[in-house]
Amino acid sequence: MVIVSDTTALSTLFLIGKLDWLPQLFDQVCIPQTVYNELQELVRAGHNLRVIESADWLVVNTVQNQQLVQQLSLELDLGESEAIALAIETKADYLLIDERKGSLRAADLGVPTIGLLRVILELKLRGLIDQVRPVLDSMRHTGGFWLSEALYHRVLQAAGE
Repeated sequence: MVIVSDTTALSTLFLIGKLDWLPQLFDQVCIPQTVYNELQELVRAGHNLRVIESADWLVVNTVQNQQLVQQLSLELDLGESEAIALAIETKADYLLIDERKGSLRAADLGVPTIGLLRVILELKLRGLIDQVRPVLDSMRHTGGFWLSEALYHRVLQAAGE
């Protein structure tokens, strides 16, 4: 299964030290150049991106349909816009995106989406992680992932915790 990812999921998993979970679920993760550039902000914050740069399951692609990117960037940020366009171009199984506006726009264009919370639930369902609560806590406190209390509890309920 091939997915295209926006920045948020990759940076969150990187910051909590769990980037290696993605290749356990997906054969390949593609990102547009802008997402790769956005990940470079982590270097400026003092992080070493060697794990990202050496990942053989992560592929950086150049988006061809710049007209679609320009159209999408009128309402979304450039990383989201390129990720949606790349998902269409590569016929990805999913676009990994958590921003609501971007996810809705992708769905309007027929791009199937999945969020990081669904990925975490899938990891538990497959027995690849034992508990969701510590992951959510780490995502919130270390990964900078915004999660409302209501959604936090809904995810825990879905995980049977």
